[in-house]
Formats: sequence, structure tokens, C-alpha cells
Amino acid sequence: MRGFSCTDPDDMNYEALAEKARYFKQDEKGVAVMCKIMENMRNEAVQNKAKKTAVHLIKSGKMSLEEIAEATELSLDTVKELENQSMQLA
Repeated sequence: MRGFSCTDPDDMNYEALAEKARYFKQDEKGVAVMCKIMENMRNEAVQNKAKKTAVHLIKSGKMSLEEIAEATELSLDTVKELENQSMQLA
């Protein structure tokens, strides 16, 4: 478990783990891969938050689907799909 809390691969006890950590932290290609992974995770989190907000707004019934799409920056098709899903669950 110590290896997972180390920030410096040279401090890790297991060479296989240290090699992977060096790749993702110190190698130019590895850093690029890790940056892309992190960017994808961030975008997914933003998308999930927008969808949750859209569902909440759909259920409140105070805004049109077009307004919800604009407010959440989701496509109108996505908002319509979320509306259909929320109606099926209700």
C-alpha cells in the first residue's frame, strides 16, 4: 500500500509499480496520456452534473426543454431523452 501513497517513483518498493508511475509522471508520452485521461474524467463529471441539473429542471416543470438545453449546455435531443427516461422511472 505504501507504493500508492508515494509521489516519487524512486521511493516505491515494487519496481513494476514504480515503472508505471515513472511513465505517467515523467515520460512525455505518459504525461500526455494521463492528461487526456484526467481531461476525459473532468468532462464526464461536468456532463453528469449538467444531466442531473436538467432532470431536476424537467421535474420542476418551470422551464421549457429548449430553455433547459440552453441553461445546461446540453443538446435538445439529450434533454428530450432525459425527459423520456425520467417519465419512465416515475
